Amino acid sequence: MTTNPPRAGRREWTALVVLMLPLLLVSMDVSVLYFAIPEISADLEPSGTQQLWIFDIYGFVLAGLLMTMGSIGDRVGRRRLLLLGAVAFGAASLLAAYAHTAETLIAARAVLGIGGATLMPSTMALVRTMFTDPSQRAKAIGLWSGVMTAGMALGSVMSGVLVEHFWWGSVFLVNLPAMALLLVLGPVLLPESKNASPGRFDLLSVPLSMAAVLPVVYGLKELPSEGWNVRYVVSITVGLLFAALFVQRQRTSASPMISPALFRGHGFTPALVLNTVSAFGMMGSAYFTTQYLQSVLGKSALEAALWSLLPSVLIGAAAPVAAQLVQRGVERAYVVTAGFAVAAGGYGLLALAGTDSLWLVLAACGVLAAGIVVVMSQLTDLALGSAPVEKAGSASALLETGTEFGGALGMAALGSIGTALYRHGIPSDAPAPAQETLGGALAVSAELPGRAGDALATAAREAFTDGMQGAAIGAALLLLGAAVLAAAGLRHIRVRPEAAPQDTANAEQADQLSPSGV
Repeated sequence: MTTNPPRAGRREWTALVVLMLPLLLVSMDVSVLYFAIPEISADLEPSGTQQLWIFDIYGFVLAGLLMTMGSIGDRVGRRRLLLLGAVAFGAASLLAAYAHTAETLIAARAVLGIGGATLMPSTMALVRTMFTDPSQRAKAIGLWSGVMTAGMALGSVMSGVLVEHFWWGSVFLVNLPAMALLLVLGPVLLPESKNASPGRFDLLSVPLSMAAVLPVVYGLKELPSEGWNVRYVVSITVGLLFAALFVQRQRTSASPMISPALFRGHGFTPALVLNTVSAFGMMGSAYFTTQYLQSVLGKSALEAALWSLLPSVLIGAAAPVAAQLVQRGVERAYVVTAGFAVAAGGYGLLALAGTDSLWLVLAACGVLAAGIVVVMSQLTDLALGSAPVEKAGSASALLETGTEFGGALGMAALGSIGTALYRHGIPSDAPAPAQETLGGALAVSAELPGRAGDALATAAREAFTDGMQGAAIGAALLLLGAAVLAAAGLRHIRVRPEAAPQDTANAEQADQLSPSGV
């Protein structure tokens, strides 16, 4: 006979707040260099290649190690890995803040990526461990999703404010108090959990997973700016070949890094696929809206970042409302379908924007983000609820890796559509740099005399806006298709309530809790 799972109390909710700190900082670090890079360039004088690596190395290392770190957390303990990651993240932040060379800063950003790869799946897996009651877990994951989304928006604003009042290293030093608090409170509030019978760690899967993820993410990130360059196509192809080898290894290994049994969980595979599509929608819009605010409307970088905070007002309410609907008996399939439809509506609004549509674009971003957060929070809850607790780290890592892929693919696909339409709309007699990008056109127009420069700038802004409209229509259609798939594929999928540990026949195979655990 089974009983209802225990409900989380004040201690677990307090622990959740502690977990939000590393999550917020890891997501902020994706965009924290937006305003710091000019000062970094003046101080460290990096080459063009080094500047690109300062930007990109964090995201590449993070994406490449997520699956590895999720699997390690299942084996050595998620809390232990979280605390080790906090030490690495704090130490790397200190090194980055006081870096005297570009090489040192690149190395520090790489270590930050390693720390981030340990923190993100560990936080999600610990949420799965602490909140066994389905309704409470849905609320906790909703908060998790909202904080992660808000962090990406806050990173650029925070860096702008800090650089304006301090020096560029301050954007890294803000990580230290939060990591110190996590190291103090984590051992007290967070339960230790791990797989009781993890099997041998498959070392070969580590390079295979990185060889699968990194070339694909690299190629997808570069395509929007330089088009279908053969180098990036080869990079993606090589990554996909290694991905096939990685999958084959997981299917044949006696102790795989990612257990194929995860995909047999009721609802895990559709949740993973649809979550990747939602990341496509979220990150694909960012390629256009940041350029629109700065290059079309003429806002400064800090002004654009501050304006971009307004849409996040809707994000805070979206996930809790979705969780309440599911708890009151609305089928999750309908909530996810509605979320995709709302997000498609956001792209529909974006498709109506002209060259002077600030409020319409902000409204579109808010509607889009709210719909995506509804989708992500529900799909994350579904995926984690359908995965065994002992595989929570691996399940979390898979979800986040899918998010990285989806985001990179969204920027590549929608960016390519926008670029093609831009080049079609720009006058054929415009200088070569103007035919490549809006930024190039504005730079050229500033050097042309009088009306010629104004005419080129106006034509470029209109061409870019046309490209944004076309990409928005394509994204809206994709999200509407995802809504149909969600309605059909998620119907009647429900996560079964978990039994209390003492009533579970296989309790010896469940997560091990330390004496200081909950």
